[in-house]
Amino acid sequence: MSLRLRLIVAGAALAITSTGAMAAAQSPSAGKALTPQQQRMADCNKQATGKKGDERKAFMSSCLKGQTAAAPAKQTQQEKMKSCNADASAKSLKGDARKSFMSTCLKGGAAASP
Repeated sequence: MSLRLRLIVAGAALAITSTGAMAAAQSPSAGKALTPQQQRMADCNKQATGKKGDERKAFMSSCLKGQTAAAPAKQTQQEKMKSCNADASAKSLKGDARKSFMSTCLKGGAAASP
């Protein structure tokens, strides 16, 4: 084998081994323990499988904050408004009765009866 061919083979072997060593050093499973935040992120990511878009975003946010599925995230003001408005319409409320119901509902109180 010529000297030139030996140098090429040696250089290729060196490149392959150094690439493998770099990948092992960067891999979190290479014996390096995950921080609690990294572990929580991994766990939440596994639980979020199948969720997409806003649903996934909301789930990940609550999961990373440590909220459990039993304690759902707080409704946004827009979600409350939509829900209360639908309830008021279902009860055919109008005028002052609707206004009173909406006020109580948006404050998070029990659904007011007209």
